[in-house]
Amino acid sequence: MNVTLITLFPEIRSLLEYGVIGRALTRKLLNLQTLNPREFTNNVHNTVDDKPYGGGPGMVMKYEPLRDAITTAKTTHTKGAPVIYLSPQGTPLTQSLVNELSANDDLILLAGRYEGIDQRIIDNHVDMEVSIGDYVVSGGELPAIVLLDAVTRMIPGVLDGPLSNQQDSFSRPYFDHPHYTRPEKIDNYSVPPVLLSGNHQAINEWRLKQALTNTWQTRQDLLKRRTLTQSEQEMLDEIEQQLTSKPDD
Repeated sequence: MNVTLITLFPEIRSLLEYGVIGRALTRKLLNLQTLNPREFTNNVHNTVDDKPYGGGPGMVMKYEPLRDAITTAKTTHTKGAPVIYLSPQGTPLTQSLVNELSANDDLILLAGRYEGIDQRIIDNHVDMEVSIGDYVVSGGELPAIVLLDAVTRMIPGVLDGPLSNQQDSFSRPYFDHPHYTRPEKIDNYSVPPVLLSGNHQAINEWRLKQALTNTWQTRQDLLKRRTLTQSEQEMLDEIEQQLTSKPDD
């Protein structure tokens, strides 16, 4: 996958040379470049922002530097590479959207700053706005990294296990199950006996029940988004009955 991040802080790329993204870069499964809009200014101070028309607080990123940065980025990508602006008004980033974006060989990510960017960029040069949540951060760089990390995990060969990304939370309509590792007992806390039994069927059933229970207790909306298998639904019905029944029932 080829990705260009348009940002006022291109130095942020050095932070991405670790973990999943770093592994993808090392294995040459991801090509990541940065473009600074300041490189496309025509003034001595490399100014990329100005006061908003109509008044108001803060500054707005100017049209010309962003337009030229996007145009330059497109010359290094295949035709039709989507331009994604990280924005509070964007489509919420979900695993479904991550899967959709990971099908692209090329992505251009636009990180805004200040009060935002000139609307004419959004209207004429952006293909999609994406939000990572209903809160405000200082710029689009961190949301861009979140999106890039999630998408990179879906690139074949990045994760060591071929099924790793399929077993993550949100890859299914429920959370992942609890995980334990050695030692078997510490501070008087023990690993659930079923995980030590060697009975893989019992282990899988326990893990599914734990995952469904956790999801039902914390995010029931996830269970309503997608259809469960018959066995998953039967187990969920049993869990709901157990959790909602009164002691006398």
